Amino acid sequence: MTAADGPQAVHAHCRPDPTEFIRANMRLAPAPSLPEIRLYTPHPASGLRRLIDPRQYADDEMDDDGPEPQPPYWAYVWAGGAVLARHILDHPQTVAGRRVLDLGAGSGLVGIAAAKAGAREVIAAEIDRNGVAALALNAAANGVAITVIGDDITRGSPPAVDLVLAGDVFYGQDVAERVMPFLERCLKADIEVLVGDPGRAYLPRSRLRLLAEYKVPDFGQAKDSALEPSGVFRFEG
Repeated sequence: MTAADGPQAVHAHCRPDPTEFIRANMRLAPAPSLPEIRLYTPHPASGLRRLIDPRQYADDEMDDDGPEPQPPYWAYVWAGGAVLARHILDHPQTVAGRRVLDLGAGSGLVGIAAAKAGAREVIAAEIDRNGVAALALNAAANGVAITVIGDDITRGSPPAVDLVLAGDVFYGQDVAERVMPFLERCLKADIEVLVGDPGRAYLPRSRLRLLAEYKVPDFGQAKDSALEPSGVFRFEG
């Protein structure tokens, strides 16, 4: 057996095609607090582990009766993205006629909201291959056009846009440390930056000015629990 025929090649060969998998195993449903937008959403029988763990899929060792693994971030709506999307739909002048970047787009919720609200162009940056597939399917399901960048753009110069929308990008220290220099470069390029966040641990509050608050559900929140407000902020120098 050559290196090319080793276990990694087997796993790559057996990995489900994300577009086909999402279309076949996830359901189109209105996004929480955003009935204007429909997203491909997991349900208990989706079997997401087959998509996120190719080893289990390749070895046919899945225990379908076991607990579902923690789903990838792109599969669900998070409060930071939801609050930005809600604000954009309620205030379309925020994006109307402008070139917009949805940073860390995940399912594409924020970019879809921007496109629906009249953005001239929407670019979505997402590095997860499954997220890229979900984003394309969600955009098509909502009848909007979005250009997808499947690379980590935070390492370089910002694209030619007028506005960056960053929903829930401060949930971890490593992510925050990558995002902050990129947002700084955006400001230097005279690009406006709006942040949506429910108050994650690494939110740079001293650099933010609150524009609006909305009560939107967060992923993992119990359905009967009270909703806490999440904020839409302008990132400032």
